[in-house]
Amino acid sequence: MPELPEVETVRRGIAPLVTNAEISAVICRVPKLRWPLTPQLPEQLVDQRIESVERRAKYLLFKVQRGTLIVHLGMSGVLRVVNVDTPLQKHDHVDIILKDGKCLRLNDSRRFGAVLFTETPIDDHPLFSSLGPEPLSDDFTGEVLYRRSRRSSGAIKNFIMNQKVVVGVGNIYACEALFHSGIRPTKSAATVSKKRYWKLVDAIKLILAAAIDQGGTTIRDFAGAEGKPGYFKQSLKVYGRAGLPCTVCGQDIKNIKLAGRSTFYCPTCQNS
Repeated sequence: MPELPEVETVRRGIAPLVTNAEISAVICRVPKLRWPLTPQLPEQLVDQRIESVERRAKYLLFKVQRGTLIVHLGMSGVLRVVNVDTPLQKHDHVDIILKDGKCLRLNDSRRFGAVLFTETPIDDHPLFSSLGPEPLSDDFTGEVLYRRSRRSSGAIKNFIMNQKVVVGVGNIYACEALFHSGIRPTKSAATVSKKRYWKLVDAIKLILAAAIDQGGTTIRDFAGAEGKPGYFKQSLKVYGRAGLPCTVCGQDIKNIKLAGRSTFYCPTCQNS
């Protein structure tokens, strides 16, 4: 699944191409993705101007004059800006056609993505009302994590992947941030000190920012807005490296299952 840096990479690639463009038509080739596509979507969007392209968690938000088009890439979604006459590929499910001859096209082979429209403020929408702070914002601090962790009974990795605690820290980046912080993924979140939480926040911000700068992590089924994969995979220290030596101490990287997810860590560097 594309994680926050991948989604932000798509946002940055698409925003300059569609901002201020007017929508001339909407074509939905399937009745539903993760959720049903509303039959009213064309009349809700046609003749509206895209004022900005923003991101909240892993959702892309296309702000128009009378609301917001919400797009989620799901497990396999790819969103591109193409010429309107570009031949269709298998799984091209939704086209947002622009008056300048371009087309915002969603391809989603697994149909776990979403295309929704809302006229209500985003913060009041059910998908967003209970979300935690953005990890790269000033609202995300060690103090915030420490306070929320006192009520947690689970492992630190599960805690920082909880979208109600902080958004967008997916499996790959949780593993990497915990490695950089020297915290074992299985450690109880409630026992981590405030000082360590500040270190963890710094690591999350640093790793996510670096991944965004490098175009995200190369994942099967994902490519950037121009069809180019990300390159942050070359910088991963533990994720996907089970059995390989740690780049810091030489100890073999371990892989365990935690809440059903593959979890990679160094038993020497992450000893507390």
